[in-house]
Amino acid sequence: MQGAVPVHIGVIPDGNRRWARKVGLPITEAYRIGSDKVEEFLEWTLDFGIKIVTVYVLSTENFLRRSKLELDLLYRLLKEKLIKIRRDERIHRNRVRVRVIGRTWLLPEDVRREIELTEETTADYSDHYLNLAVVYGGRQEIIDAVKKLIIDYNSGKLSISDLNEELLFKYLYVGDEPYPEPDLIIRTGGEHRISNFLLYETAYSELYILNKYWPEISKEDLKQALDDYARRERRFGR
Repeated sequence: MQGAVPVHIGVIPDGNRRWARKVGLPITEAYRIGSDKVEEFLEWTLDFGIKIVTVYVLSTENFLRRSKLELDLLYRLLKEKLIKIRRDERIHRNRVRVRVIGRTWLLPEDVRREIELTEETTADYSDHYLNLAVVYGGRQEIIDAVKKLIIDYNSGKLSISDLNEELLFKYLYVGDEPYPEPDLIIRTGGEHRISNFLLYETAYSELYILNKYWPEISKEDLKQALDDYARRERRFGR
């Protein structure tokens, strides 16, 4: 791999359900394999020197549309992974700050508790960041940011003249992180859309579409995505 390495990667791990149908596995097994693949993928990003990774775990749309059986499975897997993260020496050795972003107050109390414990355990780390987007939607994030901004305006903390792009960033879920804008978005499953993921932050992100389902992604696929990114000339709208 040569050239520039992205600081921040956003990941849309699409295709678990389609992969399950393809290989004849129940969706429950596919989700478990998919969640293990997220863990594997994150280790690869550390190997390649990626500082920030944001993974789209559960959209607000899927939160409303998925069956209770599927949601309960996702909640169980999320709790298992959060517990494992807190105990994982790789997280502590690499000083990875872990955060769960989205409308997390809609999650069950036991899931919220695991989120709180994991965030507290890694709160002092800043070498790397792992953001898990759960009950997340880009439009909803902007709405939540505007609500907080209006509260501060009404309390006299802000004036209309203060409002600009930089200020709005500070009200987003990861607005306090050093690089909230992903350099690269990787989407598996072959779909060419952003699906309400980090809408404000991805204005100038590079997109890489992989025609594999999420459980099929390999370290070589990530390397090829990074090589492709390194060859691109980023114009930022110019």
